[in-house]
Amino acid sequence: MSVKRKVWIGCMACMIGCFPVSAQPRIEPADLPILAWHGIPAHEATVERFEELRDAGFTLNFRSFPSADAVAKGLDAAEKAGVKLIIGCPELEKEPEKTVRRFMNHSALAGYFLRDEPRSNEFAELGEWARRIQAVDNEHFCYLNLFPTGPKEHLDQLGVKSYREYVSRFDEQVPLPFLTFDHYPITRDGLKAEWYENLEEFSDEARKAGKPFWAFALATSHGPYPVPTPAMLRLQVYSDLAYGAQGIQYFTYWTPQGDSFWDYRFGPIGLDGKRTVAYDRVRAMNQELKALSGIFVGAKVISVRHTGDRIPRGTKRLTALPAPVKVLETEGTGAVVSLLENKGGLYLLIVNRDYERPMRLTFYADESVGRVLKDGSVVPAQAYTGVLEVDPGDAMIYTWTKKRK
Repeated sequence: MSVKRKVWIGCMACMIGCFPVSAQPRIEPADLPILAWHGIPAHEATVERFEELRDAGFTLNFRSFPSADAVAKGLDAAEKAGVKLIIGCPELEKEPEKTVRRFMNHSALAGYFLRDEPRSNEFAELGEWARRIQAVDNEHFCYLNLFPTGPKEHLDQLGVKSYREYVSRFDEQVPLPFLTFDHYPITRDGLKAEWYENLEEFSDEARKAGKPFWAFALATSHGPYPVPTPAMLRLQVYSDLAYGAQGIQYFTYWTPQGDSFWDYRFGPIGLDGKRTVAYDRVRAMNQELKALSGIFVGAKVISVRHTGDRIPRGTKRLTALPAPVKVLETEGTGAVVSLLENKGGLYLLIVNRDYERPMRLTFYADESVGRVLKDGSVVPAQAYTGVLEVDPGDAMIYTWTKKRK
């Protein structure tokens, strides 16, 4: 082994966690919440079903149950499978203190579901409900998901003048430990123009509140949304992480019974209770997430910029490169370029914004820069040619040690 190779491995070992010189550096996995939204229903809440969910890479299951007794059975089955539940049932709203005391010491409990996509006139009531729960149990979180952004008519319905007002007012009135919103950006007509603007605004409001945020990827076709390809899943997940998401959620896990308009189809578990192609696609995505989770859990976003002839609405163009990087150029639709800091390491995440076509990436950096592979291993970036092809919706990740001042 050359002296230069030994020096590089030693540097990366210090950054990632004192790996021995003879070993290949590897990202240490972390506990990234991965939530199955509209998960296993009460009548299917068996150990085997929760094991199936766990094997697809999920750590959390959310599904409202018809009764507290059904919640108890679900928690017991989930515990045996090593999965945790966000619980909801009529008793949680009618008798929150009593219901919380019943379940608060169960090892499979993750949190309590309040309501989905509230309007601003519901915030005060929801805040009071959350405080009643937290007065009894402040060890488990309350969970409530917010609307995405939308046109003026949508904001009028929410009772606010701007989307930022919607998020900030919610945070002021409902005391939750993290914020979460849903936005499904890929329709049969293409990528929504407002998606990245929504990520910009929501992540910034979460930062101002001093709270982490969770975001979604669409796993189930419905209405104008197609069956997601692996590239569509990657684009959503890696873009969420680029903006600092600390939890990834999939809508949905179990295919809902829908009306003629929404026409829910091909969720990971289909209407007949059997796996669809989406199950394997989501499982593969979650395997990537687990291997790379140590990069993202607890990461601080230094900057998020975009490349391309046209950048998405509400975003900023990449105009400067961090010192170790000498050249970063993209051909095609363009990329999300996010610089993250975590435990003394810096990570550059470059996401191809095109979920249909590959992107040509030209990347040159000095010898201190490593490339993180999808299995979490780290190799010298210079081991690869300076011109690479990034698959549709996929990401390249580079890393180096933060210089001490």
